[in-house]
Amino acid sequence: MVAAIELYLDVDATRRVRTLWRALESDGIPSMGSLLAQKHRPHVSLAAARTLAPAEVVAALSGMRVAREMTLDLDFVGQFLGRVLWLGVVPTAELLEHHRRVHEGLVAGGVEVWDLYGPGRWVPHCTISMRVPNPKMGAAVRRCLEFLPIRATVVGASVTDHANGVAEPIS
Repeated sequence: MVAAIELYLDVDATRRVRTLWRALESDGIPSMGSLLAQKHRPHVSLAAARTLAPAEVVAALSGMRVAREMTLDLDFVGQFLGRVLWLGVVPTAELLEHHRRVHEGLVAGGVEVWDLYGPGRWVPHCTISMRVPNPKMGAAVRRCLEFLPIRATVVGASVTDHANGVAEPIS
C-alpha cells in the first residue's frame, strides 16, 4: 500500500490530465484513471510512505500552508522502473524550497516517509500510469507528449491512502 501527501491541480490542468488518462485507456494502456475504482485525482506527491496517519501529518505540518498556491509546469515525460509513466514537473526553486520545508516539518513531527521522496532525491512528477505494458511504452510516451506542456496551479492538498479509503484534506 502507498500513502502520500498530494498537491492537487487546478480545474483546467486536472481536466487535461484526465483527458490524457482516457486517451491512454482508449489505446489499451492502463492509467491512473482506472486504478482503484477511479479514486485517483491528478496530483504531485510531496511525500510517500507505506502508511501515513492523517492526524500525525496535520500536527507535524501545523502552521504551514501545504496547499500553497504556486505554479507547476509539467513539461516532460519520464519513466520509473517497473513501467511507471509520469509527467515531469519543472523543479523550480520555489517548489523545491516548499518540498524541503514540508519534509523538515514531517521529520520534526516524527512522521516517517520514504527516502526516495526526500529533499535531494525527490523527482517532482504527476503519475500517469503504474503499469504500462512494455510493448506499448513508446506509444504511451508519444501520447503524453501530445498533451504537453501543462501549466497548473496548486489548489489543494491532502493525506491520501486510496487503498484504505483515506483522503484527509490539509491546508
